[in-house]
Amino acid sequence: MRKLVLLGGGYGNMRILLRLLPSSLPQDVEITLIDRTPFHSMKTEFYALAAGTESDQDVRVDFPEHERLKIVNGEILEIGIDEKCVFMENGQRIDFDDLVIGLGCEDKYHSVPGADQYTYSIQTIGQSRRTYQALLGLPANAVVGIVGAGLSGIELASELRESREDLQIKLFDRSPRILRDFPERLSNFVKKWFDSHNVDVVSNSNITKVEPNLLYNHEETIPVDAVVWTAGIQPVKPVRNLELDSDSIGRVVINQYHQLPANENVYVVGDCAALPMAPSAQLAEEQAEQIVKVLKMRWKGEALPETMPEIKLKGFLGSLGKKQGFAYLADRTVTGRIARLMKSGVLWMYKWHNG
Repeated sequence: MRKLVLLGGGYGNMRILLRLLPSSLPQDVEITLIDRTPFHSMKTEFYALAAGTESDQDVRVDFPEHERLKIVNGEILEIGIDEKCVFMENGQRIDFDDLVIGLGCEDKYHSVPGADQYTYSIQTIGQSRRTYQALLGLPANAVVGIVGAGLSGIELASELRESREDLQIKLFDRSPRILRDFPERLSNFVKKWFDSHNVDVVSNSNITKVEPNLLYNHEETIPVDAVVWTAGIQPVKPVRNLELDSDSIGRVVINQYHQLPANENVYVVGDCAALPMAPSAQLAEEQAEQIVKVLKMRWKGEALPETMPEIKLKGFLGSLGKKQGFAYLADRTVTGRIARLMKSGVLWMYKWHNG
């Protein structure tokens, strides 16, 4: 049997599973999926889990079942590309013929002293649970600092505001305006929502140090009761340890077939892959669609096309609590209730199709 091993049960590898199972997997191929949890976690919704507005069960989807799919739960110690095997922390060794690396990312702290020790995270479901427990336990009028005003920081700040009206929330943004790379109308809508809901957006910030109950923004010290870090990502340690060619933020360089240039049996999908777009669930799924096509052609011994289709993303959707939202789709801005309903609908469809 030919062995296809998928590292990580995120959006990319989940899409690969759903395209190959139950009836598109060749009879001589078996799949092993390795993930630390026995279910697919919807990372785009971890902000709501951390804020306490959605339960753990709301952000999970079961993996598909198949007689030639084996799911291994545990932590990956090392990826042996030359040895064609994956080494697990428990001593287990899993061999592969084809490998798809979709292990996602972890926080990047930009060498800010104390950031890795004294901040909470929403990068994994386990970290989001711990963040929820910390935020839930804060007393009234406690100060929560959220470092990073990208989509994750914006959604966490707004959801936490609806969950805990008694908290003081400060959102630290390095830019002069929220979502500065998008139309000003979008930025103004989000900023107006924060202003009307008493979320303090600290623009042009630069967090230089984190201490217990203290943030340093430039030369100013700001007392805080808890800090959540959403200010940058990098590939997880097992991928970084491969020391492969990477882009400026550490993502692995791949060819047009999503393979390592020097190894056509190893693919990279999702947040670890160097592509000319920001990491997202949508991007991982579009990559996965192409990886499945390449795998099928190679399994059949067919020649790959000279060029692969360009990946085109539809845009993005963001929420501001449960009633308002914002979207940027086909170079058009949508704000308000309609945008929030659109995001809820996309989430419902994802659960329905994948569950």
